[in-house]
Amino acid sequence: MNEYDVTDFLPVSKADMESRGWWWYDFLIVTGDAYVDHPSFGPTVIARVLEAEGFRVAILAQPDWHDAEAFRAMGRPRLGVMIGSGNLDSMVAHYTAAKKRRSEDFYSPGKKMGLRPDRAVIVYANRAREAFPDLPIVIGGLEASLRRFAHYDYWDDKVRRSALVDAGADILVYGMGETACMEIARRLKKKQPISSMTDIRGTAVMVSDPSLCAYDSVTVPSFEDVSSSMSDYADATRVEYAEHDPVRGKAILQKHDKRWLLVNPPAMPLSTKELDRVAELPYTRQYHPMYEAMGGVPGLEEVKFSVIHNRGCFGGCNFCALAFHQGRMVTSRSHESVIREVTALTKLPDFKGYINDVGGPSANFRHPSCQKQLKYGMCADKRCLAPTPCKNLDADHSDYLSLLRKLRAIPGVKKVFVRSGIRYDYMLEDKNQEFFSELVKYHISGQLKVAPEHCIDSVLDYMGKPHIGVYEQFMDRYRRLNDRYSKEQYVVPYLMSSHPGSTLQDAVALAQYLNRLGRQPEQVQDFYPTPGTISTCMYYTGIDPTTMQRVYVAKTPHEKAMQRALLQWKRPDKRKLVIEALKEAGREDLIGYGPECLVRPDYSPKKPAGKGKPQTGSKPKAQAAPPEEKKPVSKKGWAKAKPKKNARPGGKKHK
Repeated sequence: MNEYDVTDFLPVSKADMESRGWWWYDFLIVTGDAYVDHPSFGPTVIARVLEAEGFRVAILAQPDWHDAEAFRAMGRPRLGVMIGSGNLDSMVAHYTAAKKRRSEDFYSPGKKMGLRPDRAVIVYANRAREAFPDLPIVIGGLEASLRRFAHYDYWDDKVRRSALVDAGADILVYGMGETACMEIARRLKKKQPISSMTDIRGTAVMVSDPSLCAYDSVTVPSFEDVSSSMSDYADATRVEYAEHDPVRGKAILQKHDKRWLLVNPPAMPLSTKELDRVAELPYTRQYHPMYEAMGGVPGLEEVKFSVIHNRGCFGGCNFCALAFHQGRMVTSRSHESVIREVTALTKLPDFKGYINDVGGPSANFRHPSCQKQLKYGMCADKRCLAPTPCKNLDADHSDYLSLLRKLRAIPGVKKVFVRSGIRYDYMLEDKNQEFFSELVKYHISGQLKVAPEHCIDSVLDYMGKPHIGVYEQFMDRYRRLNDRYSKEQYVVPYLMSSHPGSTLQDAVALAQYLNRLGRQPEQVQDFYPTPGTISTCMYYTGIDPTTMQRVYVAKTPHEKAMQRALLQWKRPDKRKLVIEALKEAGREDLIGYGPECLVRPDYSPKKPAGKGKPQTGSKPKAQAAPPEEKKPVSKKGWAKAKPKKNARPGGKKHK
């Protein structure tokens, strides 16, 4: 931290402002994360963007929320307060999928838990209103964005109103908020009342008269309707996703009691020039020095020597929030901008020569999925990749490959890694395999992250993922390329249990699939119904909003625990659950001693008689043939590419 003076950061206290000769300031930016001055932290980006526009901005990070005094500590801002919960929804930051309280917070100093409240956006907005009753209050960031409509809340197990209503804020910014925040700031500077700002793209406001909407609009079922009717909730979700497009999307109206929530169409994605400008603002790329004595902010370590080169994701996984936040239209930075950033990283005193990632939501997306969307927008009724790639898909990695080659050539750079998840289905569609070859040869740090998620095609359809055969095709090529370059490299396959559509029998089939491959994954995520996703809608309603058809949902904690245990069948602490799950699924043929069996029989021998041999529990007879299984079940490799004898994951060169 010695290379930075505190004045390189935005002010965080009255003393900071006085040292700059500030006796007033324009905006107070409140964040639930510690203050890390890095482009991976959303509130920091908004603060730096406003600063570049000539506004004076102060940061209030993780304030004491029990009363309003912390919000008054730097005095009253001239124009307004902008509030975000941080890089994660505060409830996700605090609780596991099993609703257990987490013990660590990587976005807080020293990983200390409890420095932000539950539902941080709402709590902070209420405290800010107490502190400054007449000031405009703007909420934004991921938490506000995904909760902009009436939404199912997993932790309350009920439908909650729009976060805008509960926060009592004047306006909500959703998506990537640079354009909307700048427009709000410019209008406030011109002394326009916040109540008149009903037409800004990428924002939501509460109005008494729906005719105030400035765009073509569509109405979805009200908060009261979606709270009482599952089909209305699913229908509202379908429309909200269909209209989430900056080119063709309409404004959406949703009644809350006697008022109307007006969600304007999304803002247009930033152009390459605009993205470059945002990425190259004067970030220190460090946490604030005030955290040094507390152990720093661990959340910085993963991104400190990483570069974000793109935004948006047309992958469209149903359980992922990206499509509803950043959007499906991909934009990217220029080569020159990324090269300047990496060159600057090589000058940092603690740089060791390794660029940890050149990625984004999906690392290998550099341009829109097809040319038609630039004029017509993204298709409302179909996906670019799943269940099969669209015939108009432009699968081309040449620009990304060219960028990686340039970064490898920068003096001081030893290795450039790709650690963000890649879309292997998109990669396979590229007829030119140069990128795949050079990815394996130069850009994998021992392990490559990919997300097959499951092996049952019907479950993958509900996830919005490609079928398992595509993953197996990818693994075949991956192994061959590792053989060609004499590499010992692995993949880390992410898997998910209990996703809507997955029955106990499907979980058994996935366990069998893994067992036949001789692999038990370390990475297993129980489905987490986070706000705003299509999968969360399925979880709550039992309806797939894209088809309005019924879907099976594992909802009880016990069934979810059984599905997860089946993917970790070798763990002794899961044995009892695995046996119970197999019996309930009618798959007792998998309890035994054969190579297909997952666990040994659960018997409790009586006290030994004679020479101490148990009277019960002798080895059973040969197992009957298992019943017919759902396809596919294959013996192709799952998580490794030609491992050497006694090799450990990552290989000798793994960092």
